[in-house]
Amino acid sequence: MKAWIGLTLGLHTALLGATSAIAGSVAGPTLEAAATLPVPTERTVAEVLGAYVDEALRSNLALQAAGLEVERSQAMLEAARARFFPEATLNARYTRAEGGREVSLPLAAAFNPVYATLNELLLADGKAPRFGSIEDPRFLLQRDEEQDSRISLRQPLYAPALPAAVRAQRAAMAATSYAKLALEQRLQRDVSVGYLDWLRANRSADIVAASRALLQENLRINESLFRNGTITEDQVLRARAELLAVEQQLSETRQLRDQARSYLNFLLNRPLDTMLDDAVIDGELVQVALGLEQLRALALTQRPDVGQFEGNVKAMESRVAIARAARLPSLGLAVDGGTQGEKYEFGRGRNYATVSLLLNWTLFDGGARRAEEREAKLALRQIETQRMQLAQQIALEVQQALDRLQTSQVSLQVAEARAAAARAAFRIAGRKRDEGVISQVEFLDARTSLTAAELNLNAVRFESLARQADLDYATGAPRS
Repeated sequence: MKAWIGLTLGLHTALLGATSAIAGSVAGPTLEAAATLPVPTERTVAEVLGAYVDEALRSNLALQAAGLEVERSQAMLEAARARFFPEATLNARYTRAEGGREVSLPLAAAFNPVYATLNELLLADGKAPRFGSIEDPRFLLQRDEEQDSRISLRQPLYAPALPAAVRAQRAAMAATSYAKLALEQRLQRDVSVGYLDWLRANRSADIVAASRALLQENLRINESLFRNGTITEDQVLRARAELLAVEQQLSETRQLRDQARSYLNFLLNRPLDTMLDDAVIDGELVQVALGLEQLRALALTQRPDVGQFEGNVKAMESRVAIARAARLPSLGLAVDGGTQGEKYEFGRGRNYATVSLLLNWTLFDGGARRAEEREAKLALRQIETQRMQLAQQIALEVQQALDRLQTSQVSLQVAEARAAAARAAFRIAGRKRDEGVISQVEFLDARTSLTAAELNLNAVRFESLARQADLDYATGAPRS
């Protein structure tokens, strides 16, 4: 027994030193037991997250597509405004024809009998006939060459649909801008939660890796004791089984870490295997100072989703106005000037100009415009119903996010107490094992409880940070 105590004394000393060093940190003594683990960076989570959010806002493909949609809406608004201004077009046509329909005038049948009668009267008076017969003239209906060149100017004077179309497009552009802001907030939330998931998995992998180092050393010691005949083989088998279980746990934890890294790199629009920066948690978690009703009211004023629906409602109202305006007359001014003829000739006597007032009023269309107006009104009622549904959904999201945050904060206190108790129990188990009071199985159970408590504390702490990000998103809190 003294030999067994001597072989494990160094391991127990390392565990005690690690326990006092990191009693208030995320991980427990199992992290400190592995000397090869990397030293954590001094950058805080807020600093690293700020850099990643900035990168995501610059490079995320979905956000770039939303920005292009905003620019497209701006272009459509400019096109709608341009309809108020006059439109000038140049139209030129040159035609060269060959063949085609031939037209004949029946003049011979009309004049030749008359001419013949006149000639007979002249002969009766002893005079020479003076009228000859004629043939029907024939000519092509289409000229061999023809040109028509003109400049046309069109200016709407009274078009009630144009202002409604501009208002509709302006509201649509506002809704598109709010949609981009909503996507930015979702992206910020997803990047924050994704990074915290990776950080939690990375810490968990470190804890499990440190536990594996302890179990490897424990297995080596037990094998040495078994060869010396100090312990029985069942303790060696138990130590090996514990090590294999931790190996499996480490593989699963690293897989979760790699998946979280790939997802975050996907949001950042960069290679999925790009390494991420580590960070440390600075200070305590933020305590919520506002009540549920205050948070709900704040969300309805800050969430860009609400502004997006407001824009959609205004756009739909303008669409109803457009449908109503289609039943009214429109008046426009048309000015045309140019030249026509077989050749391109300009000047006095060759140019022409026309000025026209154009009235357009559809008197009957089978009820099509009335049906379009009714459809627009129904679409407006639908979007208003969706807006009320959104308000209820936001209220529910705020309540759920607040409940989850408060629950995670309570769970964090329990997890910290559980981890502290597990550390103390492990220290006591280590001393009893060194004195030969407890068995190896009881010591391994204490070690397993400690690792589980540290993993739970790590998960709950990062879960609380993620729930804080969810509450910020639910209330539409601006980025700090």
